[in-house]
Amino acid sequence: MGTAISFSTCDFCDAHKAVDSGDFRVLLPVFKDFGGLTSFYGQVLTVKCYQDNSHVKSAVESEGRGRVLVVDGTACLQRALLGGNLAAVAARQGWAGVVVNGCVRDVSEIALVPIGIRALALNPMPTIRAKQGQTGVAVMVQGTRVHTGDWLYADADGMVLSRDPLHIS
Repeated sequence: MGTAISFSTCDFCDAHKAVDSGDFRVLLPVFKDFGGLTSFYGQVLTVKCYQDNSHVKSAVESEGRGRVLVVDGTACLQRALLGGNLAAVAARQGWAGVVVNGCVRDVSEIALVPIGIRALALNPMPTIRAKQGQTGVAVMVQGTRVHTGDWLYADADGMVLSRDPLHIS
């Protein structure tokens, strides 16, 4: 899903600038682009974790079906929650993208993976795996609420979320 057709987050914002219901949201512009695709979109699956990517690993190993994994790593910059191996698995499993409210690593590897990857920063320190965290729960990413089932659209201008799919021309 999402890689063959174009859209503009700016156009989405123009069309929804008066929406104050919370159904349309913009993620703060603090994320950097690390993946092989700059534009991607899909329905969201959330993971909440802290320095433990057990749930991230389980999610990307599942069938992606064009979805976007949104990982709330609590903006922790001490360990990477996604690296080259898991990014490659995510692409093979059909994920459109991964957004990490935290760090990623293996930048030269993930830059070649044909999915979108956004994160706050890089950190070479690997994660721990203690099977802690939650999948499919509402999370707060940089002050913006994100739910499993939302739709995320990312391009060079930023990332937007919508409760319902947005019209793409």
